[in-house]
Amino acid sequence: MAEPVEEPSNRPSDPWGRIKNLKSKRNGSNTWQVVAGSAVLGLVVATGAVLAAGPWDNGQRKAERQLAAAEHPTGGVHHGRRLPGAPEPAPSAPAVLGALDTVTRSAPQDPASLRTALAPLIAAPELGTQVAASVVDTATGEQLYGRGAATPMTPASTVKIATAVAALSALGPDHRIATTVRLSEDGRTLTLVGGGDPTLDPAALRSLATTAAKALGGDGEDPVRLAYDTSRYTGPVRHPIGKNPNIAPVTALMVDEGRLDDSDRGPAERSKDPAGDAARAFAAELTAAGVTVEGEPRAARPAAGARTVATHRSAPLSALVERTLTNSDNDIAEALARQTAIAKGESADFAGARRAVTTELKKLQVPTVGARLADGSGLDRQGRVTPALLTTLLARAADPERPGLRPVLTGLPVAGFTGTLSTRYRDTTGTPGLIRAKTGTLTGVNSLAGTVVDPQGRLLAFAFLASGSTAPADAEAALDTLAAALTGAGGTAG
Repeated sequence: MAEPVEEPSNRPSDPWGRIKNLKSKRNGSNTWQVVAGSAVLGLVVATGAVLAAGPWDNGQRKAERQLAAAEHPTGGVHHGRRLPGAPEPAPSAPAVLGALDTVTRSAPQDPASLRTALAPLIAAPELGTQVAASVVDTATGEQLYGRGAATPMTPASTVKIATAVAALSALGPDHRIATTVRLSEDGRTLTLVGGGDPTLDPAALRSLATTAAKALGGDGEDPVRLAYDTSRYTGPVRHPIGKNPNIAPVTALMVDEGRLDDSDRGPAERSKDPAGDAARAFAAELTAAGVTVEGEPRAARPAAGARTVATHRSAPLSALVERTLTNSDNDIAEALARQTAIAKGESADFAGARRAVTTELKKLQVPTVGARLADGSGLDRQGRVTPALLTTLLARAADPERPGLRPVLTGLPVAGFTGTLSTRYRDTTGTPGLIRAKTGTLTGVNSLAGTVVDPQGRLLAFAFLASGSTAPADAEAALDTLAAALTGAGGTAG
């Protein structure tokens, strides 16, 4: 039976979707204003914690800044046309919170007080029969709190953190996945060659077709045959969990992740033949561009001597990583794992991706003892990681000497604001915006791993992995309470 995973109920504010209204209908507009204010103030802290992130200005960080500016204009400024007789804008108030330093503050977190704060929370029965945890200071790497930190647990979607770090480390944040069109020497056959970009969309196919049509020349009367090549990936196309609305067949050629509706995230009905569907859509675009396509597209590699006549490149890997983590995108996660396998000279299948990601993590000196990276998405229940592995990865991503890994931090969902955390932490006073974390949910498994800024202004990485729970919503609330305690909200830590 297919395993359920988290289903984002709100569109995150990222470059892949429109910003949605975050008003809480349950609490009313006044409560929303309070919560929104907390989110914005929290974002000042959360964003300040990654100001040393390097050149990244896409995805989460940019969208958060734009939303905060649009939804919460500062006083003392005219916003649009002022009505006749309306009062002048009120003077601007001084900033409530200044930006954090780009380095952590000198005051250390007290491990003893942290243990005192977390002990009763981690024992919550809602978390199930087994709980493991790790909390580290990202600046020093010191473990401030551990409970079974070296115990391998089923990570669910938090394993996407490992997948993302490995891909960025192996390929670099500027890497783009290429989809190409190749023309045979006799000019009679075009081949659409998949590079493994699950975000390929109809507009990209149209551009490829237009460019290929120009390369053919002539008046379009000479027909061409169309082939499509998926050989960049090997092995079974079906994920080990089988047919599932949370993931399409893993193939090197697909359009819009093989989705059969207009969604761009979360579960959806998927194509049984994403590559064939992509090829047929490309044939239609060629026809629209004036090319006569003979017969049905067939699966085949380009003929010897074929030359590339059109190329489309995906968004940079940095943006793909952010989208993967924000939306918990299983299709992109598996693509990142395969791309890592290709970069490391491994077979581009599940086994090769597992070996490649593990090798790359070892290169980063991450504790991989007991880990089994069964897949890139975390849908496979056979996967195992330790809390210490996840917190070490997050610390590596926060390392000023490793700016190429920073999209792992900027892509994490923000509490009460974006992605899979957009509807969580709304009722936790003072915490919206202060926590950035990757969620994980399978039947009986709940996890949360990310970063917070503690009361001393230090960036902490945490990982809480739980199994044996019977009520997912209660388990999630218990995990949220654990993470909130790290912020010192309500005097629970620090």
